[in-house]
Amino acid sequence: MTARPGLRRSSRILLLDPEGRVFLMDTKAPSSTGEHRWITPGGGVDPGEDHHAAAVRELREETGIVVEDAGPSVWTWDFEVTWDRADHDRGHAEFYVVRTPGFALSDAGWTDDERVDILDSRWWTADELDRTDEPFEPAELPDLVRRFAP
Repeated sequence: MTARPGLRRSSRILLLDPEGRVFLMDTKAPSSTGEHRWITPGGGVDPGEDHHAAAVRELREETGIVVEDAGPSVWTWDFEVTWDRADHDRGHAEFYVVRTPGFALSDAGWTDDERVDILDSRWWTADELDRTDEPFEPAELPDLVRRFAP
């Protein structure tokens, strides 16, 4: 089985702390191989919603952090999806930067799927991302952290 044709629009948040670390979540990929990868908080843009509104909503749902304004989109990523259980074969993500002094992760807004798919979470430095053998997305993430970290 291969991913079904279609484009998924999403919003992702580079959640940065004062030490210049980015908060990532280890999630299961939509793959029969059991793959996982570290990704930023974020998710799909709902019908009638723009990327900015989706970023604010997804940040609240996935972390419990409430912001009214995620600022402007700072980077876009267009990519092909090759996982065999994905419901789309192409993606377009808009990235936003939100800074926080730290927080207690809340799963109160997680969907049932997120409760299964989110395996772990932690803060990463750009150098740690450069050195790790763990998969993460996008590949440009260390450069983005360096570009936007304090």
